[in-house]
Amino acid sequence: MRILVVNAGSSSIKAMVFDEGLSALASVSVAEIGGKATIRAGGAAVPCAAPDHHAAMAAILQALAGQGIAPESLTAAAHRIVHGGAALVAPERVTPDLIARIEACIPIAPLHNPANLAGIRALQAIVPALPQYASFDTAFHATIPPVAHRYALPAAEEARGLRRYGFHGLSYASLVAHLPMLAEAPLPRRLLAFHLGNGASATAILDGRSVASTMGYSPLAGLVMGTRTGDIDGNAVLKMAEDHGIDGAARILNRESGLKALGGQSDMRALKAAGTAEAAFAIDHFCYWAARHGASLMAAMAGLDAIAFTGGIGENDADARRAIIGHLAFTGAELDPEANALGASAIHSATSSVAVWIVPAQEERQIAQEALGLIRKGPGRAEGDA
Repeated sequence: MRILVVNAGSSSIKAMVFDEGLSALASVSVAEIGGKATIRAGGAAVPCAAPDHHAAMAAILQALAGQGIAPESLTAAAHRIVHGGAALVAPERVTPDLIARIEACIPIAPLHNPANLAGIRALQAIVPALPQYASFDTAFHATIPPVAHRYALPAAEEARGLRRYGFHGLSYASLVAHLPMLAEAPLPRRLLAFHLGNGASATAILDGRSVASTMGYSPLAGLVMGTRTGDIDGNAVLKMAEDHGIDGAARILNRESGLKALGGQSDMRALKAAGTAEAAFAIDHFCYWAARHGASLMAAMAGLDAIAFTGGIGENDADARRAIIGHLAFTGAELDPEANALGASAIHSATSSVAVWIVPAQEERQIAQEALGLIRKGPGRAEGDA
């Protein structure tokens, strides 16, 4: 089998092909769709014609064919869908009904779901016979109890979809699956997981299930991020809407805030290279709020057994890990400085009372695995069938 995994954003498409053993066979991406588009297929990015997602997907399939992976050799395509709402809590095969249900979530994910659907529709047009599957970034958090996911709003507002959902679920699902392999031990019962990248979140994972997460109605909530504020008072948002209009406030909150606003750069590596007082403050702010939110999640698990880092910053930034664990030293967590500097899997010291791990993010592989699971079940079988 060959599974094409597609992650379609508003101006980009990232695609990977996996075999039946979940080994990656190829990776192709198109950036700046609708503008000065470029395509990368294992080497440097080169210009390409991609005025829309259809053209970008056609370019990706052509590049894959050049690597010996023709469209007709694909078994299925599997897509990342950012928001499944309260109802879409498991991977499904793409059907007209599923597309309608994803469309129904657009009001609560206007920046993400339309782009995800554009990837599905492009493949439907280009390779109409190819089966397609969808995995939802919110699905892992479907186990969060009402006391944790409900806002203290009138019931009519909740009925409109205003509640906490949680995101980065595919990353956390992959982490739960792979940490026992790295640790060569069962999954820790009370696990605090940090997905740290341009988008950042933390999740309380109890007995392998999400019970609380920092992101909420949208991916804007919780930790400080590359260009997003993280948590902010609702009245401050209303004031910004009054001053800048709704679209202007949305732009500031999502595109012009976070590390970019504090330090002038949205990228952690660029902040470190800048060496300014503002950049140092931005990094301190990021780590402080990551730890502070993480500490609050411990209450949802009544304690802590282990901490895991994933995502670009979580996996690669030893300084950020050290600062966050330093803020959480009251838990008994202690790093092994050498292991942390090297980016080893286990980075806790021999005397630490809390295990600390680095788990590489494998969201695409998780999507492929979920699609393979549905393919192996075959048609006409319920989700819970053996």
